[in-house]
Amino acid sequence: MNWIPCRAPALLTSTLTIVLTLVLTGPSTLLAAGGSNITDADIARTSNTSDWLAYGRTHDEQRFSPLTDINATNVGQLAAAWHLDLPNDSGLVSTPLVANGVLYFTGSMNVVRAVDARSGKLLWSHDPQVAEEIAGRKKTGWMHNRGLSLYGNKLFSATWDGRLQALDLQTGKLIWAFKNKVLIGNGGTENGPSRGYVTAYDADTGKQVWRFYIVPGNPADGFENDAMAMAAKTWTGNWWERGGGGNAWHAFTYDEELDALYIGTGNGSPWNQKLRSPGGGDNLFLCSIVALDPDTGEYRWHYQTTPGETWDYNSNMDIVLADLNIKGKPIKAILHAPKNGFFYVLDRSSGKLISAEPFADVTWATHIDMKTGRPVERAGARYEDGTENVTPGPYGAHNFQAMSFNPMTGLAYIPTIHMSVDYIDKAYDKTWQSVPFEGGTAVDYVESTPPRSYPGSLQAWDPIAQRQVWSVELRAGQAAGTLTTAGDLVFQGRTDGLLKAYHARTGEEIWSFDAGLGISAPPITYKLGDTQYISILVGYGGGYTSRLTPGPENQGWSYGVHTRRLLTFALNGKDVVPKQPAAFFVSPILEPGFDVDPALAKEGEQAYITLTCYACHGVGGIAGGMAPDLRASAIPLSEMEKSFTSVVRDGERVARGMPGFPGITDAQLTAIRHYIRREAHAATGNASPAIGKP
Repeated sequence: MNWIPCRAPALLTSTLTIVLTLVLTGPSTLLAAGGSNITDADIARTSNTSDWLAYGRTHDEQRFSPLTDINATNVGQLAAAWHLDLPNDSGLVSTPLVANGVLYFTGSMNVVRAVDARSGKLLWSHDPQVAEEIAGRKKTGWMHNRGLSLYGNKLFSATWDGRLQALDLQTGKLIWAFKNKVLIGNGGTENGPSRGYVTAYDADTGKQVWRFYIVPGNPADGFENDAMAMAAKTWTGNWWERGGGGNAWHAFTYDEELDALYIGTGNGSPWNQKLRSPGGGDNLFLCSIVALDPDTGEYRWHYQTTPGETWDYNSNMDIVLADLNIKGKPIKAILHAPKNGFFYVLDRSSGKLISAEPFADVTWATHIDMKTGRPVERAGARYEDGTENVTPGPYGAHNFQAMSFNPMTGLAYIPTIHMSVDYIDKAYDKTWQSVPFEGGTAVDYVESTPPRSYPGSLQAWDPIAQRQVWSVELRAGQAAGTLTTAGDLVFQGRTDGLLKAYHARTGEEIWSFDAGLGISAPPITYKLGDTQYISILVGYGGGYTSRLTPGPENQGWSYGVHTRRLLTFALNGKDVVPKQPAAFFVSPILEPGFDVDPALAKEGEQAYITLTCYACHGVGGIAGGMAPDLRASAIPLSEMEKSFTSVVRDGERVARGMPGFPGITDAQLTAIRHYIRREAHAATGNASPAIGKP
């Protein structure tokens, strides 16, 4: 069975998520124009070092390369070989693909580009015209995605507005696309009623082959299969009215040996189980790894990491396949480090738990019971009394940033978050009932004292011994995904703009390059001729950019100041990469004569949250470089009132990723302006001129 997972942007109702689409193909004999013939065997073959054909290089998702040309001894000679400026892009988080000497990647507004992998020369570009598709209609979601997929002569891409596209590898021309007929994957847990599912399409025609729902629907409508009937027994109340959630937006892995497809599933919709499933229950298949038959989508087995989740502890993180020897017994294992802070080793033939230990600070549960495979929760962790301090927070101990595994060192390399929050129950707040999906949570949270003195780390984890081998503290927030190689190397880009190489066995830093701009994307490596290359997209993006503290705004990565780039390195590279501007910190505007009305500002804050403005512009309007910092923008000023309306309501800047909100009222627009001015005054330390009382 041949398949291609597409990690793509959020759909119509999604905010902080991406879409994952499964595409089933026909016979593996597709021939491409120009001689390209990318088959399933190519993607699975570990000996192929010329290419990087899948998100994790091969189907096992290890993000491990057997290349040794660049190694721990000579990595100090690594230098830029070529670069491609991307002045119209913003946040970049995707993994490039390399096939037959061509590098393919996706940028902002889902524009797909192909470049010569030796020189960086642009070969073609495909713009799916996302702005035209969303113009005039209220949509919220990311304008970037995690990457592309390819097979035969086709490159597969998914768009913000809900299209799955097949492009010709050689020309970038559209072969086929689907829109508003069969949705591709889905996101949206945080933005309203959402029922998770995954869908398989035929790669030649785009025709739907099968669909597997992750949570059950309304029992009155009947269940699609026995798995949904089984899952429904673990839910209570009228869960289907709120969707249930479970959206699969990231982790798909195909097992060549067992012919199995593994799906990492998402959190509940809304997060708070008291509202979603008031009588409790495990709420299958939330926060699980689900094994499916790739031909039919039929359920095989599942393992749930967080039964009855209520903290946004999804299991959409990497599902890595590895052959381990545990206590003298060979195990075909799954390695999984989800948000909840435990590192899981599963037998992938059955889903049986082999071991689980915390890889970060965990306070919601004390341990995993090896007899039942279930977490032993700490009393009070479900904020039963209205509020509770819990670690990890909703960003998790590990998020979408890619984990890698090196079979030579036997270690997994995990981008780790150290975060603690106070969850505040809002499920039964009378005022909450009128807006049941504010932020899609039904629970508030505020960041509290972090469990450690540093917000993030890169750690090497031994999955057999279930212990940390080494760790690197990151003072500038969580870093990006990792790449590991047979040259005893681990590469990782960071929030502070540095691309680092570490010794894979010791964690010693042995090379560094200052890209001058925060990095969210993971690196790849490939070899053409006698040269091994390292490539990475530079430009901070993703949900983490909107965090208030610590955040990339503290690094000075300001919107419109720094140029996004695709950087490629080789030993003794000769390219001269133009230096980025110095860190730029915006100066909030204090509008003379504007008196902030505290009541209106509070209403504006509510509207700002409800419309998910924070997703791009940040909490309090403090953007992390992916969108303008509203405190320093002239658009919300009084004299620009018409422009503010044109941008926010009419979608004047939709082509730049700012969707219009046609349903927003004049009163909401006014209130948001008061909120922005309040935050501007607060940022300067000046007392806000105000009328009335707070």
